Amino acid sequence: MITGHTRLATVIGSPVRHSFSPAIHNAAFGATGFDAIYTATPVAPGDAASAVDAMRRFDWLGMSVTMPHKTDVLAACDVVSPTAEALQSGNCVYWQGDSIAADSTDGAGFVRGLASELDVDAAGLRCVMVGAGGAARAVVRALVEAGAAEVVVVNRNLERAGEAAAHAAERGRVGSTTDLVDADLVINSTPLGMAGAGHETAVPFDVDLLRDDAVVSDLIYHPAQTPLLRAAADRGLRHQNGLAMLVFQAAVAFEHWTGIDAPIEAMQSAVAEAL
Repeated sequence: MITGHTRLATVIGSPVRHSFSPAIHNAAFGATGFDAIYTATPVAPGDAASAVDAMRRFDWLGMSVTMPHKTDVLAACDVVSPTAEALQSGNCVYWQGDSIAADSTDGAGFVRGLASELDVDAAGLRCVMVGAGGAARAVVRALVEAGAAEVVVVNRNLERAGEAAAHAAERGRVGSTTDLVDADLVINSTPLGMAGAGHETAVPFDVDLLRDDAVVSDLIYHPAQTPLLRAAADRGLRHQNGLAMLVFQAAVAFEHWTGIDAPIEAMQSAVAEAL
């Protein structure tokens, strides 16, 4: 029930009406009884600062941030987390006392989703990241922060691969598909296999190169089973799609906004129904 005390949270982006975030977060507010609602707000490119100003003026609870505002939003916030600063990308804006703060929750969401869904701890793992975009960089950084022994980035553009690997500092390096042979965890962050991207039947690497105990993660969540994950399943490899990261990055944001533990099961059910 919406009351005079109900707080507003929203996702800003352009476009943004397709977002699953309202379903996920309204389910979380409902499950916890937290008095807030969550909407999607189209914000034109270049207007991220205006959205942060609206949050400040009207005492919104917080914001999720998607393209094209993830970099621009940082300059409008009072506090930027070390992760968001390093990535030059923020996807969550929240109150920190009387200040407005920005954070990047994707990497933390990936690590938490890996542990929750597959019971895999990143500590000590030899990881290979296929792709070098924004999501890849966030996950590379989070894996190292979680104790991964090494993160190798494989990408056709070697300069971009090096930029992504740099987020792992001395434990990161640029590699090739030959590194798949010794990997404990392999992550696809490319669009190969994504519905509607023109690469629906493509596989980013050959799973036959992997060890029998390797774990395969695909950051794509639509379709739920990409060609890569079908191949991994056929080999009997443990695997997961991008839904875990989607839910758990939202969980980190929810906890920033509310200060309470996110209701993971309710959030998972909501996104499954929305899909």
